[in-house]
Parts: sequence; structure tokens; C-alpha cells
Amino acid sequence: MLTGESLPLLKQPGQTLYAGTLNQSGAVVLRVLRCRNQTTLAQIITLVETAQARKAPIQQLADRLAGQFTYIMMAIAAATFLFWSLWGAARFGQSLQHEVMGHMMHGASMQAYSPLLLSLKLAIAVLVVACPCALGLATPTALLVGSGIGAERGLLIRGGDILEKAHRLDTVVFDKTGTLTEGQPRVDRLEVLQPGWTETELLQLAASVEQGTQHPLAQAIAIAAKDLTLLPTTAFKTLVGYGAEAEVEGRRVLVGSVDWLRDQGLVSADLEAEGTVYIAVADQVVGRLTVSNRLRPDAQATVAKLQAMGLRVMLLSGDRADAAQVVASQVGIPAEQVLAGVKPEGKAAAIAALQSEGRKVAMVGDGINDAPALAQADVGIALQSGTEVAAETADILLMRNALSDVPEALRLSRMTFGKIQQNLAWALLYNLLAIPVAAGFLVPGYQVLLSPGQAGFLMALSSITVVLNALLLRWQFRRSEP
Repeated sequence: MLTGESLPLLKQPGQTLYAGTLNQSGAVVLRVLRCRNQTTLAQIITLVETAQARKAPIQQLADRLAGQFTYIMMAIAAATFLFWSLWGAARFGQSLQHEVMGHMMHGASMQAYSPLLLSLKLAIAVLVVACPCALGLATPTALLVGSGIGAERGLLIRGGDILEKAHRLDTVVFDKTGTLTEGQPRVDRLEVLQPGWTETELLQLAASVEQGTQHPLAQAIAIAAKDLTLLPTTAFKTLVGYGAEAEVEGRRVLVGSVDWLRDQGLVSADLEAEGTVYIAVADQVVGRLTVSNRLRPDAQATVAKLQAMGLRVMLLSGDRADAAQVVASQVGIPAEQVLAGVKPEGKAAAIAALQSEGRKVAMVGDGINDAPALAQADVGIALQSGTEVAAETADILLMRNALSDVPEALRLSRMTFGKIQQNLAWALLYNLLAIPVAAGFLVPGYQVLLSPGQAGFLMALSSITVVLNALLLRWQFRRSEP
């Protein structure tokens, strides 16, 4: 829970146990040293809350513009009214004619605009054409469409501001165990050490002995031997943290760690290997199983995609340095971009250190020990199969448990923000062109006068354009899929 190591740790009398961890086998007698608010788990929760509180809420650019824009346009409308009523109408108003419907018996006549009518007409047109609907719709419509696309693809995005933040990322940090790897030990290789045995026979023996225990390594062996018929055993005995032994067809079979078999005088130093389970029959070592935490099938491709997107990819793990470096080399992460042996509080500090360098960081994890880092990161991404605390802390939850959804989420973010920029650009360009026309800039030279009704049509057209452009995101995202 705290380090992310894939294999259980042997605990001896006098050693510390941590609340929230799981006892795999054997009985435990313990003495409580800390109350619940002082436990390591409680400290992790405090770190998560602190990191979340430090996050400043994003201020939407469109909201800032729209809030200031309203007062500016009211001032421009007032200035337009004063200009035309005090000076403009007297000079240019005679060149403008408007049709006035008289009484039925008199028909229609053409009259010049009065200064008051002309001034009111232009001021109202300015207010109508400059209604900040397009600016107000530019951001939320794109975010709404982007979030909908994410939901359809199993990306639970907690708020539109997350999509906006994710497009700025330049660094993606992965946890190792349970994120880049499957999180469960698997048998990778079976090696026969004595002639007269086959791999199938050794696997059958090992699985038969281990069927009486729930140890993670025993479960890995059981999965590997799921298609084999297990043999009956007697005199079964398990030694917590070491292995198991039993009588199988009249022969004593031991399956366990190198330390245990060395204590039995069965293994020489040259046979020792990390992640290895030895099999001994009748006091003779006959084979060994290599057990490891396998990579997720899409781990290597995911890292390659992120690097192709120009992102720096790092590995942050509480596991041993050698184990972390092996996984990093397999997925294509450079050795200098690996941080190993990092405790939960150290993970949050590592993310904060990257941020202090000016980097925008995403953290991808699944465990309790990843929660502080997920909260500290600019964008936290968690797998749905992970722990509840990681899922609650993350900004983006991958419901399909596929690492390949990480680059998809970032690609969606980039395209969504691109739509926001397009919408804002259109809204601003529209106002730069329409407001001068509504204020009467074209009256002196071209006698072009924008009525309030025409201004309302242009205002509605700008809003419709912004909404349609946002809806195009769905089609463009599908079309851009690799």
C-alpha cells in the first residue's frame, strides 16, 4: 500500500505494521502505537487535502472578457448616443432618409431622421450587436462537447476546467505497480534444473502444493497451472514468508524462497535469483519458477504515443530502484527520468519539485500511495480498477482501465482548447467588425445604418456560429483518430 511493491513483505516480531495493509497469511499479534489521526494512512489523507486546497481555481478567459466587455459596451453605447445627438446627426443625419407610414389616406412619405431618433437607433444597435452571447458561449459549449466525447469513450472528466488545464501539460509521470504493470505477479518462465523432469510436471507439483495457500505467488502459480489436473496432497504445511511443503504421491515437495531452501541446505549461492520460486523434491532442487509483475499490454505503446506528442514521460515508484529501472527500460522511459524508492509524501514532493521548475505535470496512478501525488499534480489521472482514494482524488478517471486512454484524454484536451480559441477569436473578430458599423462609422461615407433588428440578427448569427463550431469537435476528433 505504501511502497507499491508487487510482492508481499515478510514481517518478523518487533517490526512495524501499517494500518490499511493486508495480512496475506498467518496470524498476527500486534500492539497499537498510534491512534487513527496519527497513522501513516491518516497522514496521506492530510497530504491529499492539503494539495487539493493549494490548487487555485481556473478563471475562464471568456468570463473575464464578458464581465468587462459589458461595461465597455455600455460606455460605447452612451458615447454613440451623445456623439450623434450633439453633433453627428446635425452633420450627417440629413443624408439619411427613412420611411414613415402615415395615415391610410396619405400613403407613405420619406423623412429625414431626427437627432433623437437617430441617436437612440444607433445606441440601441450598439447594445444589441455587442451582446456578449458569443463570448459567453465560446468556452462552455466547447467544454460541454469535449466532456461528452470523453464520457462516450470511458473518460470521466471531473469538470470542464480539467480539459482546459490538460492541454498545457508537458510532463506525464507514471506510477509503476498497478499502472504500467498489471499489479499481480505472473509466472514468466519455468526452468528445469534436473534431468528426468518436464516443465509440465514441475508446474503441476508446485500448483498442487500451493493450492492450500492464498499467497500472491501461490495464486500466480495456480493461474499458470489452471489447465492442469492437481495432484492430491497430504501433510501440508506453510511457513509464513518462506513457502509451503506437502507430501505429493509419497514424496516431500517444497515450494518456496531461496532463503528457506538454503536453510534446508538445498540451494547453493549460484542458484539465487530475484523473483524466483524454487521447487524441491525429495531433498533435491529440481526446478524454479520466475515470477514477475507483467507490463500492461498497452504500456509501451502508450509511452511511445505520449513521447510522440512532445511530452516528457517519467516513472515514479515506491519500489526498488532495480525493479523500477527494468520496467522503465521495457516501456522506453530513459533511466535518468526514473525516481524509485519514493514514499507517498515523497511522491507529492517530487511532483511539486517538477512544478517549481515551471513544468505542467500529469500524474497517472492507481494506489493509495499515489493519492498525494495525484492531488498535487496539475492533472491527476487514475485507473478505475485502482483504490477508491486514488479514484476520488483524480481529475480524470479511466473507466476502461486502459493506459491507451491517457494520450486520448490529452489529445481530446488539446482539440477542445483549440475549439475554445477558435470560438473566442470568432467572437472577438465579430465584435471588432460589427460594433463600429452599429455605432455609425459607415454613415458618413456610405450611408450604411444598422437597425436594432439587423443588429439582433447579427448577434444571433454569431452565437449560432460559435455553437456549430463547437459541435464540429465531435466529427473532427473521430476523423483525427490514429
